[in-house]
Amino acid sequence: MTFRCYRARFLVRPGCAGTLPADSESLPGLKGAASFGGSGEPSPGERLAAALRRSPIYVDPSLASALPQADRERLITKFGKLPVPVFVVLVPLVKGGTWSDDEQLATVVHERLGKDGVYITFSDIGDDLRAKEFGGDHQARYAAWAVSFDRSYRDTSVSTRLDRIADLMLSGNAKKEYDRQSAEIDKRAKERRPNEFGRTDGGSPVLPVALGAAGVAAAGVAGLVLWRRRRMASVRREGSALLLPRTVFSTAKRANEDQLREQASREVIAFGELLDETDVRAGERTDALMTTALDAYQAAGKTLDAARGVPDLAGVLVLLDQGRDALASARAVAKGRPEIPPSPLCFFNPLHGDAAAKIDWRPIGSRRRLRVHACRACARAARAKETPDILMDRRDGRDVPYFEADPAQSVWAETGYGQLRDDLIHRVLRGD
Repeated sequence: MTFRCYRARFLVRPGCAGTLPADSESLPGLKGAASFGGSGEPSPGERLAAALRRSPIYVDPSLASALPQADRERLITKFGKLPVPVFVVLVPLVKGGTWSDDEQLATVVHERLGKDGVYITFSDIGDDLRAKEFGGDHQARYAAWAVSFDRSYRDTSVSTRLDRIADLMLSGNAKKEYDRQSAEIDKRAKERRPNEFGRTDGGSPVLPVALGAAGVAAAGVAGLVLWRRRRMASVRREGSALLLPRTVFSTAKRANEDQLREQASREVIAFGELLDETDVRAGERTDALMTTALDAYQAAGKTLDAARGVPDLAGVLVLLDQGRDALASARAVAKGRPEIPPSPLCFFNPLHGDAAAKIDWRPIGSRRRLRVHACRACARAARAKETPDILMDRRDGRDVPYFEADPAQSVWAETGYGQLRDDLIHRVLRGD
């Protein structure tokens, strides 16, 4: 299998080619899956585990120049001073390839190796380093995130960043440094909030969107994701790289609360990075759309910081979805194209993803009939007079459908995650 070449600081240069093993590895959670492929050869996870038994740092041959042998030996010595084993696994992460994300890679290699400790890999989007810890808490994740947030390390080598991660773990100050970097990002974001117009070199007014990873970092649960900029191909939703990827929801609906929190955090920061890189020509409609996008970003960050459970985390994704819709439309309008048609998420559970159908639905025990958007499965259930797969909320010690919570206590119940009212973003920003 030939992996797709893509541009990054040190990964694979344009025009390159490399190979990945033909056999695929099991996804996280499938403990006990076969250790060998159909040909009798060791699986990719087994091969990496075997390599880590020989050396705690493994670098794919295609990335050998990213971490020279002398640096590997020095880092092995430094990581060896920690009270926990550290394994560095640097391999290409390619969507649809053997290793598609850092969570899958770390989980499978840990399972195959059978040793607890810290596993450091590349991020699944971009070239940041991520750390996942098994069997303890030695601030490894905070150390990796702090380096990702630190501007002074943004264009440095892998070796330099691994050195910094090791230093932070050895000092015991990883969380403290992470909080400091988070506060700096928040400060810069507030200073750069675009309240007035700038100008291009040619003198035409533009709306500069400079909003880094605002207070989201303060949530204390996120890994920085560098957004890969891709050109918008058409006005259809599926053709726009600015919109929230729908694969987010296929992952989210299977995640537990901690996994969902981290995923929501990654998506908020990715949206912040995208906004930070966006310049849109000023105009009445583009200004309004950009304001909506920025407000949605701030509302998502605010919700994430205060999230107390899955309903709030689902709300983060809803707000991001609305914000990305507005940003994509602003970009389209600025180029003289039609706005991107919004596609609501499932009313019954936003984690189901896109609502493919619009139905009339009356809650049990209510005379009120609602016109809502739902995913196909929930729409079929509702039409068959069956109970859809509804997102539940914990209230007064019991689980209830989120829309049955007291509207005075739940903005999600009050607005149906934005389907019953069109002012969800403003309600969140004003503290509802």
